[in-house]
Amino acid sequence: MNQPLAGIKILDLSRVLAGPLGSMQLADLGAEVIRIEAPEGKDDIRHWWPFVNEESTYYLCANRNKKSVTINLKKEEGKALFKKMAAEADVIIENFKTGTLERLGLDYNTLKSLKEDIILCSVTGYGQTGPYKDLPGYDPVIQAVGGLMDITGHPDSEETRVGTPVVDIMTSHYVAISILAALRKRDVSGEGERIDLSLLDIQVASLGNIASSYLLTGHISKRMGNAHGNITPYETFQCADKPIMVAAGNDRMFYKLAEIMERGEWKEDARFKTNADRIKNREQLRNLLEAEFLKKDADQWEELLSSAMIPCGPVNNVEQVFNHPQIKAREMVQKRRHPTLGEIKTVRNPIKFTNTKVEEKSHPPILGEHTVDILMDYGLSENEIKELKENGVI
Repeated sequence: MNQPLAGIKILDLSRVLAGPLGSMQLADLGAEVIRIEAPEGKDDIRHWWPFVNEESTYYLCANRNKKSVTINLKKEEGKALFKKMAAEADVIIENFKTGTLERLGLDYNTLKSLKEDIILCSVTGYGQTGPYKDLPGYDPVIQAVGGLMDITGHPDSEETRVGTPVVDIMTSHYVAISILAALRKRDVSGEGERIDLSLLDIQVASLGNIASSYLLTGHISKRMGNAHGNITPYETFQCADKPIMVAAGNDRMFYKLAEIMERGEWKEDARFKTNADRIKNREQLRNLLEAEFLKKDADQWEELLSSAMIPCGPVNNVEQVFNHPQIKAREMVQKRRHPTLGEIKTVRNPIKFTNTKVEEKSHPPILGEHTVDILMDYGLSENEIKELKENGVI
């Protein structure tokens, strides 16, 4: 069976992470994604440590199933070449600073004149409008401005960014979702779309219950470490060997936890009888629980609590994650041949269909790897391509 997005052509002008991760999701689903890069390779992500034989592992995580064509968009011949490709594209993704496409003469109206139903997805730090629209926005800055850092970390420590570039990752999902919605709209109405995605907007939209608590009650949430502001016990506890995360999300689970720990009296204790009671007496309960968890190893507690269907799990490092039996059973690591690196391992796309296999079809492309082949597909001769290369256009 064909992939869901087979026949969709995407020109990806985006760099670093949010845009490329989004286009990779679409490529995984069968879209033809062509990365348009500067001949000198200006995408920062290609130059970020650590490296494997001069290939950035950061770049490798976000660019499988794509092709790479180098075009200098600052040259008129390069713009003409891009317009030729845009006239046959379904989607264009870009994350230049606000106004860059206009300065290049490749704004939405120009692109629309080339193909009436074109979809342009623009990703910026602060969006196309507003007083901050011209400022650069990187993931950790957006985590700070958007309130995420202020609620991350322990109460007595400094504000902390999330360990992964979570704003970029969340934005990549919106890239894919918005483009899929625009494609659906186009198929029904014949109309294209201009999509304006802001990292800051997405960060704020992702505050979830934190935002709702403030907007509806005025409550300003603060850092609570690994604890939850509205539920307890819902945090990490140190066991005899290492910590474990326990999420007893309701009274029934707490009562089961008490029974497993042979502390049945907690179920009738007025301090702990309901979640509201436990929130009021959080520190007293935590002290009692800490003493119990120290009596056994994390794996022992995991087995006991899991048998009672209480959500829990040890705090694993990355090596332990990829050795986890569930990760292995779900085949979340896949292998692929790379032209210069040999066999490489990557994380598999987590989407699992019943009737369609989502898989890695091609390696993350080397800079300009497909330039000649693709330009020939657009009707350029070998001599024309040679001349463009000599003139620094490709």
